[in-house]
Amino acid sequence: MRIGVPKEIKVHEYRVGMTPASVREAVHNGHQVVVETNAGLAIGLPDESYIAAGAEIAGNASDVFASADMIVKVKEPQLNECAMLREGQILFTYLHLAPDPEQAKALMASGCVAIAYETVTDRHGGLPLLAPMSEVAGRMSIQAGAHCLEMEQGGRGQLLGGVPGVPAAKVVVIGGGVAGTNAARMAMGLEAHVTIIDINLDRLYELDMQFGPMLNTIFSTVDAIEEHVLGADLVVGAVLVPGAAAPKLVSRNMISNMKRGAVLVDISIDQGGCFATSRPTTHAEPTYVVDDVVHYCVANMPGAVARTSTFALNNATLPFMLALANKGYRQALADDPHLLAGLNVHHGAVTYEAVASALGEKFHDAASVIAA
Repeated sequence: MRIGVPKEIKVHEYRVGMTPASVREAVHNGHQVVVETNAGLAIGLPDESYIAAGAEIAGNASDVFASADMIVKVKEPQLNECAMLREGQILFTYLHLAPDPEQAKALMASGCVAIAYETVTDRHGGLPLLAPMSEVAGRMSIQAGAHCLEMEQGGRGQLLGGVPGVPAAKVVVIGGGVAGTNAARMAMGLEAHVTIIDINLDRLYELDMQFGPMLNTIFSTVDAIEEHVLGADLVVGAVLVPGAAAPKLVSRNMISNMKRGAVLVDISIDQGGCFATSRPTTHAEPTYVVDDVVHYCVANMPGAVARTSTFALNNATLPFMLALANKGYRQALADDPHLLAGLNVHHGAVTYEAVASALGEKFHDAASVIAA
């Protein structure tokens, strides 16, 4: 198979779909890899590294898309990239289609086979290709939130961990999954007062056993969210419903009654965000203020630490990418129900139920469409 790796074009996105080590594995398995020039240069992966690994270098994205059987990316394709996709071409990347009908329609119109990192599962019920970026985003959310609490950023002028004689900040994390757990861990490490809210009692028990009295665990209700959000200095939204739009758990009324200069960091923004006032921002302009509350809603947070993120992501995606290349997508999906769960769009049909529901499109069973 011929695998294409275009340079990412989202604002301040420096990650790359394949590292030279991943390229070498693909070549070792008998495949060809074409990489757009300077795709990894910003994170210290020059063209020479890819050439040494066995890749060809293409001068532009159109050459990559035109010649490849499978496109491996990081972020969802922008509309001009969707226009370069063709019938039957495999796209393997993050998609986050539920809040993005324009992209979904463009992928459907292209006739491509779009497999989303964020809905691939594992035997434990986890999301192995989302987890590494959730770890990064969770940890970064506290760095970003601490910075936004500074006066120059519009915040309360509060140090997250306080100092002797001065109280530490109150941090509330909504969602106890991978991102939320990493956020809580970082906040506790900076000596903030941390509360994590989740709807899963088993998960709250696990977190309580893991962190003990350092972490306040609260069962999620509207009343509990309101009480803790109104008292918080920093709120991290880390809610995930796989493939679906994130629920709006913090209302506009709650936000208008928060402390002046409090901060909201919405990790869920890729799926539409879990705060009523959330809208996607970029690393170039990461924040905005609503009702005197600072919002940080960058849709590609891990892109700020692109080198770490790229290597972490490649460690997770490589086995699945090789399966698709070695077997062809139909056989690879038929053999692995966890990879099959990643199929979101197939020749114009939406094959992930939560995505179809969010977009108002007809749902087509993934196993049926690849067998047809």
